[in-house]
Amino acid sequence: MTATVPTTAALALGDDALVLSHRLAEWTGHAPVLEEEVALVNIALDLLGQARFLLSMVGDEDELAYLRQERAFTNLQLVEQPNGDFAHTIARQLYFSAYQHLLYGQLAEDDGPFAPLAGKAVHEVAYHRDHAEQWTLRLGDGTEVSHERMQRACEALWRYTGEMFQPVEGLDVDWAALEAAWLDTVGDVLRRATLTLPEGPRRGAWSAGAGRQGLHTEPFGRMLAEMQHLHRSHPGASW
Repeated sequence: MTATVPTTAALALGDDALVLSHRLAEWTGHAPVLEEEVALVNIALDLLGQARFLLSMVGDEDELAYLRQERAFTNLQLVEQPNGDFAHTIARQLYFSAYQHLLYGQLAEDDGPFAPLAGKAVHEVAYHRDHAEQWTLRLGDGTEVSHERMQRACEALWRYTGEMFQPVEGLDVDWAALEAAWLDTVGDVLRRATLTLPEGPRRGAWSAGAGRQGLHTEPFGRMLAEMQHLHRSHPGASW
C-alpha cells in the first residue's frame, strides 16, 4: 500500500463489488432460464474483477475478502440484500448499476488513482445497467403479476438507496449532482416500465443505510459465513 491510495474509498468500492458479485453468483443453477444464468454470472465476474483490483490497492485481496469480520466490511446495505425473487434482484441491480455507472463516469474523467479502473469498468457497468433496465421494462410492462412483483421490489429496496450518495473519504465526487442524475435515470426507466417511483424516505429515521460504517443487515452475516467458509476451513491452502 502506498500513501497515495485512498484506503477508505478503495475498500468501500471494492466491498460493494465483492458483495454484489457473490449475491449474483448465488443465482447459478437457479436462474429462470439458462441464458439469464449466463448473463448474471458474467455480471458477477465483472464485479469480481473490479473488487480484486480495488482490494489489491489496499492489501492482500484474499485476506481482505475472506478473513475480515463483518464489521470491517464497508459495503452499501443495498448490495447485501438477499436475491429474493427475480424482480428483487433486478430492482437491486437497476438501483446499483445506475449509480455505479454515473460514479465511474465521474471518476474516469479525473486523474485520480481510480481513473484506470473506472475508465474500463464504466463500459462493463453500462451493460449491467442496460441489462437491468431491459428486465425492468419487461417485468413492469408485462403481465399483471410481473408488474405487481416489480413494483413491490422497487418499493422494498428504495429505503436503501439514500446511502449511495453519502460522501466517501477519498472520492472527489459531486454527490448532489450524482444523486440528481441517478433519480432522473431511475425515474425515467420506471416511468417507461409503467411503474411508480417509490415515495418512501431514502434518508432519515425510516430509511436504511449504515453499511459504510460497518453496520449491516441480518442477511449479510449469513452470506459472509458462506462466502468465507472454504478459506477459513483450509487456512494457507493453495490450489
